[in-house]
Amino acid sequence: MALFSHSLLHIFALLMTLLIGVSSTTLSITTDKQALFSLKSQLSINNETSSSSSHPLSSWSHNSSPCNWTGVLCDTRNQRVTALDLSGFGLSGNLSPYIGNISSLQSLQLQDNQLTGFIPNQITNLNNLRVLNLSSNRFEGMLLSNLTNLNELNTLDLSSNKIVSRIPEDIGTLKKLQVLKLGRNSFHGSIPAALGNISSLRNISFGTNSLSGWIPNDLGRLHGLIELDLTLNNLTGPVPSVVYNLSSLVTLALASNSLWGDIPYDVGVKLPKLLVFNFCFNKFTGRIPGSLHNLTNIRIIRMASNRLEGTVPPGLGNLPFLHMYNIGYNRIVNSGVGGLDFITSLTNSTHLNFLAFDGNMLEGVIPDTIGNLSKELSILYMGENRFNGSIPTSIGRLSGLSLLNLSYNSISGEIPKELGQLEELQVLDLAGNSLSGSIPNSLGGLVKLNRIDLSRNELVSRIPNNFGNYQRLLYMDLSSNKLNGSIPVEILNLPTLSNVLNLSNNLLSGAIPQVGKLTTIATIDFSNNQLNGNIPSSFSSCLSLEKLFLARNMLSGSIPKAFGDLKGLETLDLSSNLLSGSIPIELQNLRVLKLLNLSFNDLEGVIPSGGVFQNLSDVHLEGNTKLCLNFACAPRVHKRTHIRLYIIMPVVLISVLCLATGLLIYMKYTNVKVAATSEQLKPQTPMVSYDELRLATDGFSQENLIGTGSFGSVYKGNLSQENSTVAVKVLDTQRTGSLKSFFAECEAMKNSRHRNLVKLITSCSSVDFRNNDFLALIYEYLSKGSLEDWIKERRKHGNGNGLNLMERLNIAIDVASALDYLHNDSETAIVHCDIKPSNILLNEDMTAKVGDFGLARLLIRKSNDQFSVSSTHVLRGSIGYIPPEYGWGEKASAAGDVYSFGIVLLELFSGKSPQDDCFSVGLSIAKWVQSAFINKTVQVIDPQLLSLIYDDVSARDTNLQIQCVDAIMGVGVSCTADNPDDRIGIRAAVRQLKAARDCLLKKI
Repeated sequence: MALFSHSLLHIFALLMTLLIGVSSTTLSITTDKQALFSLKSQLSINNETSSSSSHPLSSWSHNSSPCNWTGVLCDTRNQRVTALDLSGFGLSGNLSPYIGNISSLQSLQLQDNQLTGFIPNQITNLNNLRVLNLSSNRFEGMLLSNLTNLNELNTLDLSSNKIVSRIPEDIGTLKKLQVLKLGRNSFHGSIPAALGNISSLRNISFGTNSLSGWIPNDLGRLHGLIELDLTLNNLTGPVPSVVYNLSSLVTLALASNSLWGDIPYDVGVKLPKLLVFNFCFNKFTGRIPGSLHNLTNIRIIRMASNRLEGTVPPGLGNLPFLHMYNIGYNRIVNSGVGGLDFITSLTNSTHLNFLAFDGNMLEGVIPDTIGNLSKELSILYMGENRFNGSIPTSIGRLSGLSLLNLSYNSISGEIPKELGQLEELQVLDLAGNSLSGSIPNSLGGLVKLNRIDLSRNELVSRIPNNFGNYQRLLYMDLSSNKLNGSIPVEILNLPTLSNVLNLSNNLLSGAIPQVGKLTTIATIDFSNNQLNGNIPSSFSSCLSLEKLFLARNMLSGSIPKAFGDLKGLETLDLSSNLLSGSIPIELQNLRVLKLLNLSFNDLEGVIPSGGVFQNLSDVHLEGNTKLCLNFACAPRVHKRTHIRLYIIMPVVLISVLCLATGLLIYMKYTNVKVAATSEQLKPQTPMVSYDELRLATDGFSQENLIGTGSFGSVYKGNLSQENSTVAVKVLDTQRTGSLKSFFAECEAMKNSRHRNLVKLITSCSSVDFRNNDFLALIYEYLSKGSLEDWIKERRKHGNGNGLNLMERLNIAIDVASALDYLHNDSETAIVHCDIKPSNILLNEDMTAKVGDFGLARLLIRKSNDQFSVSSTHVLRGSIGYIPPEYGWGEKASAAGDVYSFGIVLLELFSGKSPQDDCFSVGLSIAKWVQSAFINKTVQVIDPQLLSLIYDDVSARDTNLQIQCVDAIMGVGVSCTADNPDDRIGIRAAVRQLKAARDCLLKKI
């Protein structure tokens, strides 16, 4: 019966092929109509609330001619369909191969829908086709194989899909092609030199793909080219000089590659029609081309994040239509008196919206003429230069500003009250200057602010009460000034304040008001002030609080027991106050608390023994002479070292007992491991044979090879008995340690069940056709490949983008959740020992799963400590991800996995491998990222992620997402401390990452 059904299907497929390929002599309006009905049958409208009458294809009726249908255009003489335009109809479904029967079709426009599946190759039968626009859909697979048949084509737009392909060399045969747009896909390989043969080309748009190699010189033959967009690829080398001779160019966009060399100073002379010049995020050297300032019609000039030197050339006053001018993060200087005149010159650019020259070496007084810049100016970055003098009051006239950043200069004087006129302002950053005087009350009128940073200045007087008007505020930092008076209760009633409230290092006095409204705040720092009175118990309402600093004040009374309700608290610093009474036993319930500083108070009584108090290296109690241990309470304890003496001996005894127990268990385990393994590995599903795996993988062919590892290779296969696609890990039995790896992986996975662990389906222990031992593990197949492929941009989404912020964060949470399960919730605790991007796999919906347990080690638990059952001191893991203590001979531990995860987290968000050449002796990826927190974290963010953040959202959301990345990088730094005891726990890491995601979702 099955054979009969198979035959019928085969016959039906043959008939379909014959019908689709029917001779054009038999085609007519009737066959056009049939093809269109076939097309309609596979499409649906996404709006489920729409009635059938409102369906955009409701006019497509059997009782009328296709020439009267919506979106259909006919040749009135021959009565044949010549154009089909269904763009923006909200259609989903597949594109029917019968489209190839509409042989007179000249224009096919299906852009801005949600069509899926493969682009049918039958489209190449349409020899009359001139326009093919399938952009902004979800088509996947390869590029059309017979594309060269479309020799009448003048427009090919496949941008914003999921196409994974090379651009074929024979595309150069399409001699009539004028528009070629393939951006936001996953095209890879080099740019075909044959494009230079298409003299008719006007637009080339390949941005946001994975193209590599050099830009071909042959493009210099396209003398009619108007647009060349190669942004966000992996191109390298210098820009061919012939490209600068394409005098017809209007848009030249090469940003976010690895291009280098000098930009010709006369580029504006050679390209007189330029409107868009975008060379950001490359390695260009030399000077800013002054000739660009002579292009009176230019709209966009972007050269940020390169290695440009010299001064800003004259001529900016010639650009009345300029919208964006960004030269940030180069090495630009100014030349003596009048060196900042370029700012004045820009006052002629009345449409200027974005101006950035931060991160350079500009110095001098900001000219008062800055207030004459465009009223449309929204973004103004001037930070990290060497400006001095005062802030011009004229800035208050820039009524369109949403972001003003003057941070980390040498600006002095008072904050102009005129800044209060910037009613659209969302970000105000004046940190790291020498500003003095009081904070003007007028700033309280900036009701749209979501971030204010006035830290590290010399401000005096009181914090304005009207800061309580900031009903959208997320971040406030007024630290390191000379502010006095009490803390305004108004700023403690801002329900949106969720990131940081930092008032530390000031002269604030009085009692701390009730803080119960700050329910979503993550960090509060009131340290180093002159605050007095009791610590309010209302801190317990700050349920998202992670860090609380109240040190170096004059606070008295007892420590509130309500602190025990702050389950997410990681750091609590109450040192150098006048606190008395006992240490609340409730503090030992704070499971994620990793630093508790109660030193130099007047505390007394028994020190709790649970929670954070089990490891006194995380607790600072010195200077409290009346504290004592529960088993040796004495009238006075003079030094913290005395306290430790009482606990050293019990710890030593417990450690010896645990070590002896672990050794006995290990000896027993090693003596019976082979016998035990044969029992433990009896699979719940039948083991597959070698022959089944050989058939499933086409003889373990290279085409099905999807990866290689330390102990073998992984192949894609299709198991007939399971009717599923699987990943087959074949171990190299000739390699030392492969058998041990096989047993370790089976032991680790046999009782492990978690959504973020790769599922082990079954195994195979047999002999191959040469009668050699054969071992294989069969896992679920994850179609989106490894995280390593995404980080190295070997994979991208169908729209050509790499991983966005939310996707990266979700992956990080998935991996951390898997480790949390292995360390804390599995039947037997497991240390993975080899966390790295290549061992993290992604399924169809981008859920991350941890795999490859070949180096895994089981742990036994003793009290709250964990010990590996393995006594080996062999270095375990992969270079760059191995924690430093493993190199000292320490055994595998959960803290080691945390370190490896931290490295992966930093790599995921920086795009830098820990083995990158830039990390020489003494500099690691962890130290590199940590140093950025001193200056600006944005410097270490993956340029591709940064581009997605800057290009796709508003300036307000941009800043918020950068803050989110700051928090995530902070988790990575906390995970990668050199000392294992200083690292954050994996459960705390999960919670912090989820908090960052929750914060991000609220902002979206």
